[in-house]
Order: sequence, then structure tokens, then C-alpha cells
Amino acid sequence: MRKLAGSPEAVKARQEAESAGRNIIAAWEAETPLTLGLVVLEDLCIGGRDAEWFFQTGDDKYKMRCTMSISAYFGADPRTAADAIDGVLSAGDRTGSLIPFNHDSLYARTVVDYYRGKKSVSLEKNMAEPTELFNAGTITLNWDQVRGENKRELIDEPRPCAPHDPPLRRCLKEGESTSVRDLRRKYGMVFRITIPVKNYLTIRK
Repeated sequence: MRKLAGSPEAVKARQEAESAGRNIIAAWEAETPLTLGLVVLEDLCIGGRDAEWFFQTGDDKYKMRCTMSISAYFGADPRTAADAIDGVLSAGDRTGSLIPFNHDSLYARTVVDYYRGKKSVSLEKNMAEPTELFNAGTITLNWDQVRGENKRELIDEPRPCAPHDPPLRRCLKEGESTSVRDLRRKYGMVFRITIPVKNYLTIRK
């Protein structure tokens, strides 16, 4: 397993997956009003299984499979939540942008209207405070609720890193001394982008 995970093929695939994720985060940092504070990357290579007689999951078809997940946490001023989300959509409007949300989405525009306090036909009378923009297969954007008192839905802290054991397991927390609570304390509000788990390498039997 360690030999396979450290092979040139695995190293190349790992670097490409990480580079793609970091390029996305860099675009969000450069093109949106959000301020990057924390990045968490988890990289795991696991071995396949012997023959599966009853529950066919496909885990007996490969020697090793490697996956990577990346999340990034940003700070923003809750008083300008509408401008922050609208800024994300404006960035996504640009041709070739790595940001998959834009003003073409009625729901995204409705979210901005909600935070601006606008009354419109597209807003339900008792619409719950939104906390997410979702684009299947690309990125999920979540944020702290900013209205209400004690029952606000807030972004959780990332789970603790598993033991670092490259090349089989890596867990990087950049902004190591920074917590989500620290970001909220500094900026007032936290946004998180979650890049879908990428299966970047499968070595079949």
C-alpha cells in the first residue's frame, strides 16, 4: 500500500488534484469580497477488499483508491452579507470563472434580495434564513445565519485531523492556529466552501 501510494503515478495524480483545489480557493480569495482564513485538506489512500460474496460494493475490484477533500473558510461582515453574496455571484458571472454561482440563478438572486430586505414575488412570506448555495458536482457554499438570536445555524469547526502518515494519509490545516470561532470573532460571520471529494486515483486488480 505504501509503495503504491508513493509511486510516481500516485504522486502525479495527488499533485494535480491538490493543485486544482487550490486554484479554486485562490479564485474565491482573489475575486470575491470574502477573506480567506482557514484551509483544511484531507487525503486518504485505502486498500481494496477480498472477494465480496454478499454485498457488492466494488471494493474488491481495486488494489488501492485515493481520495481528497478540501474545505476553505472565509470571514465577512454580517452587516454586508447581501453584498458578500452578490459579490460571489458577480465573480461567477465572469467568463471562465471557477466560481459556479452567478446571477443566472433565480434562487441565488432571491437570497441576495432576502438579505437586502427586499419584498419581491419570488420571496416567500415566511422564508427561513438561507444558509447555502449548491451546484451539483462543483462546490457547496454555506454561511452563518445572521438573523435571530440564540437559534442561529452556524458553520461548525472542522473535525480534528487524523494522524498524519504520508503517503497513505495526509491532513493539512493551513491557518493551523485559526479556528472558525476565531474567524467569527474577527469578522462577525463565516462562509465555507466545500469542494466535492475527488477520487483521484484507482489502481485496479
